[in-house]
Amino acid sequence: MLLATRNLARDRTRLALSVTGVALAVMLILLLGGYRAGIYRQTATYLDHVPGSLVVVERGVRDFLGTNSILPPGAAQAAATTPGVARVVPVLSQSAIVELHGRKQLALLIGYEPGRGGGPWSLATGREPAADGEVVIDRVMASEHGIGLEDRITILDRGETVVGLASGTSLWIGSLVFARASTIEALVRAPGARSFLFLTPAAGVSPDALRLRLAIPGADAILKSDMIAADQRLLARVYDTAIGLMTAIAFLVGVLVVGLVVYTATVERRREYGAFKAIGARNRVLFRIVALQALVAGTAGAALGTLLAVAAGWLLVAWRPQFPVAIEPSAVVLALLASVAMAVLAALVPARAMARLAPAEVFR
Repeated sequence: MLLATRNLARDRTRLALSVTGVALAVMLILLLGGYRAGIYRQTATYLDHVPGSLVVVERGVRDFLGTNSILPPGAAQAAATTPGVARVVPVLSQSAIVELHGRKQLALLIGYEPGRGGGPWSLATGREPAADGEVVIDRVMASEHGIGLEDRITILDRGETVVGLASGTSLWIGSLVFARASTIEALVRAPGARSFLFLTPAAGVSPDALRLRLAIPGADAILKSDMIAADQRLLARVYDTAIGLMTAIAFLVGVLVVGLVVYTATVERRREYGAFKAIGARNRVLFRIVALQALVAGTAGAALGTLLAVAAGWLLVAWRPQFPVAIEPSAVVLALLASVAMAVLAALVPARAMARLAPAEVFR
C-alpha cells in the first residue's frame, strides 16, 4: 500500500485529475440512476395516495397512465354491493391538453367525488373544488406558467378557474389536474362515466379473495400493485435503454481514466519494478501494487462522486422540481461497487505490462 500511494502521489496533479475523472463518472451514474428512481416514484404517486388495494378497470386495461378506461354503466353499484367491499372510490380519468397563457401542456385530468376520495392529497395553497368549473393544478406547473389562484385556464375547449395548487402531483408525462367528477364529465362529454374504481377490502378479506368475488361484466379487477408495475414497465420502454446506455458510457470513461493514470504511473517506474523483480519479488506482489493504485484512485473518486451527485441532485430538484432525483442507499452501494470494478478493469493492462517486465530492465 505504501508503494502504491507513493507512486500515485509523485504527480499530484495527475492523481487529482484521475480522482476527478472517476468522481464525475460516478456522479453521472448516480444522477442517472437517481433520475430513473425519481421518475418511477412519480409514476406511482397517484396510485400510492388513492385509497384502496384493488382496481376495477375496463376489460383489457392494465395500466393507469398509458390507456384510457371507461367502465360499463352500473359498475360502481355492482362493486359496492359485492360482499367484502368496505369502500369504493370512483374516478374519471382522461388525458388532455391544457392551455396555459398561450402555451400547451399535457395533463392527466382526475375527476373525483368529494367526500369519497381520489382528489388532491396535499394542497400547497388554496382549496379543493367546491363547484363545477373549478380545478386544482400542480404547483410546479403553475409556477412555470405564472398561474395563480383564481386565474382561468383552458382545458380542451372550456375555461376553468384555478382554486388550488397541489404538491407532489407532477408526472413524467405532464401533471395531474383535479376537478369534481361532474366537471370532467362535461369536458369529455361523457355524463356518468367512470374510468377506475379503487376498492378497499373489508376487515379479514384479502385483496386476492375479493378480486375473485367480483363479477362485473365488461370489467376486470387487478391489484393496485400490479397496475403500478404495469405503469413502470411502460416507463421502462421509454427511459431504460437510454439511461442504461449513458450509464455504460460513464462507466467506460471511468475505467479509461483510471487505467490511463495507473498505466502511466507504472510505466514511469519500470526500472523500480525491474529492481523488485531482480531481488526476487514475484509477479503477484507487483500485481497487488498496481491493483492498489487503481483502488486508491477509484475509491477516492467514488467518495467524491457520491458527494457531488447528492449536491447536484439537490440543486437540480431546487432548480427544476419537475425533474426528480432520488439517490437511494442501494444506488450508492452499486456506485461504490462500480468504482471497484473500474479499478479492477483499469489495472489489467498495467498488470500485464508488469508480468512481461524482465529483471534486466533495471540495468538499462
